[in-house]
Amino acid sequence: MLRTFDLILVGVMVAAAAVTYTIKHQSELKLEEVHRLEAEIKLEKDTIDLLNADWALQSQPNRLERLVNNFNGELQLQATPSTSLVHARELPMLKSQVPVPDIAEAKPGSKPKAKPVPAVPAEVEDDMATGSVE
Repeated sequence: MLRTFDLILVGVMVAAAAVTYTIKHQSELKLEEVHRLEAEIKLEKDTIDLLNADWALQSQPNRLERLVNNFNGELQLQATPSTSLVHARELPMLKSQVPVPDIAEAKPGSKPKAKPVPAVPAEVEDDMATGSVE
């Protein structure tokens, strides 16, 4: 009887040691992954800082003025007249804000009513296609 009980306890101890080792190994793998992700985040932040510094250097007014003067013959740039500038309220409505006529409720021979469309939140962009400069 004592021998059977001892064998059962040894089996339980071996199983507990195996579970403990497995948990320890998994936690070490997760810790390595956390360190790797932290290193990637630091690299991305450093890259962003470098790009911001480069942008600040590239967009300096003195540098841009010098480039305009050097390449004015090829570019033929002109100052923007103040009449070309508009306020946001002067721009046309987005397609999503144009009222849609409700044909289902229209009576025969009458003009269909237009349903007002709610304003588009600022986060939503219009589906207008734009080109890119290369």
